[in-house]
Amino acid sequence: MSSIIRARGLVKAFADIRAIDGVDLEVKSGTVLGLIGPNGAGKTTLLRALLGLTGFEGELDVLGRNPRSQRAELMEQVSFIADTALLPGWMKVGQLLDYVTGMHPRFNRQQAESFLQTTEVKLSRKVRHLSKGMMVQLHLALVMAIDAKLLILDEPTLGLDILFRKRFFEQLLNDYFDGERTIIISTHQVEEVQNILTDVMFMNNGKLVLQKPMLAIDEEFVELHAVGEAATQAEAIPYVGKRSILGGSAFIYQDIDREVLAPLGELRTPSISDLFVAKIGGDSNHG
Repeated sequence: MSSIIRARGLVKAFADIRAIDGVDLEVKSGTVLGLIGPNGAGKTTLLRALLGLTGFEGELDVLGRNPRSQRAELMEQVSFIADTALLPGWMKVGQLLDYVTGMHPRFNRQQAESFLQTTEVKLSRKVRHLSKGMMVQLHLALVMAIDAKLLILDEPTLGLDILFRKRFFEQLLNDYFDGERTIIISTHQVEEVQNILTDVMFMNNGKLVLQKPMLAIDEEFVELHAVGEAATQAEAIPYVGKRSILGGSAFIYQDIDREVLAPLGELRTPSISDLFVAKIGGDSNHG
């Protein structure tokens, strides 16, 4: 797979605060990348740099182009969606389709209308009168009708309940992703995207803390659930993070022989959210 994003020493500073602090990044085509981090981690600033919406220092190449100096050409290949609430409420759905048709050369209006025909979203309705569920369906119609090589989603389901968030990501994967397109999803709702990701990236205080394929997470990290005396023994082995469970503790280890841990309790692959907490601010013991 070819790389569609390459960054080396990427920096974006606001006064004395580095929102992006020396980031080295490579994203392959066909990737579904989860960009995970707390508020203020620099996620949105990084995405804005990728989209050519903010200046930066260092090297950055997106789809073979410099996002700042070649933004017009870049955006012919890129689709971007932020919070669903940002759609213009005063427009009718049909007017919104007209607008996107005029703005994006790769938008297929017929495809969007075909998708909407399977929903209760009518072209004559104003966006502000749509339910949250309908708003999700409208967003999906817009996204899936754009033939883009790179789709960037910045907290796309913010404010939606869990049912509609789940539906958004499932339909995105089933109806849009084809193994060649690349999707970057910035979110703090980690559990809801974990099952659709091929890669994950943790960001904190402007720095990349971790970037790995999901398969590497399975191989490199293991979680041990230990109780009683076994938990005391596990505590003595250097771990990445620890949290309390009923009667004992759950420890996350990296690059360790699992046969050493097996006698101490149940082994499993850590969830992305638990691994994130361990790497960002968990209780660690590196020996």
